Amino acid sequence: MITIYTTPSCSSCRKAKKWLDEHKVPYEEKNLFNHRITEEDIELMLKHAENGFDDIISTRSKVFKEEELDVEDMSVSELKNFIIQNPSVLKRPIIVDSKRMQVGYNDEEIRVFIPKKLREMIMRENSEEDFAHYQETLNRYFKAIEDGEISEEDEE
Repeated sequence: MITIYTTPSCSSCRKAKKWLDEHKVPYEEKNLFNHRITEEDIELMLKHAENGFDDIISTRSKVFKEEELDVEDMSVSELKNFIIQNPSVLKRPIIVDSKRMQVGYNDEEIRVFIPKKLREMIMRENSEEDFAHYQETLNRYFKAIEDGEISEEDEE
């Protein structure tokens, strides 16, 4: 299951949720201001982060500047606790599942979350240079889901 960490005023978060909805990709939304982030949430993010905390936190955020903090001087547990207490330091949106993570919204990169069966249909029916039939393929895929020809288990 995909989890997307958002805030209400984030336009990139709205774009990511819209894309997921349009592609009928199920997800769980965790609004960082209404849902208390846990250490497990942070560990899931870090599991997929190539550059550790640098990938998920914004050191330019107001709270870092106000408290004159230096990430380099903080231990891993101090950073985790700091994020839990100050979730606004996280970059947004953060889209993560068991295999991958995307930080921010990018039209191309978000496609890694396209379900497996849909990716197979796209690759089989469209050349890499011709995505003119992409919407047609999407419609056939959604119809197959409605008709019960593809189940959520097929997508994992």
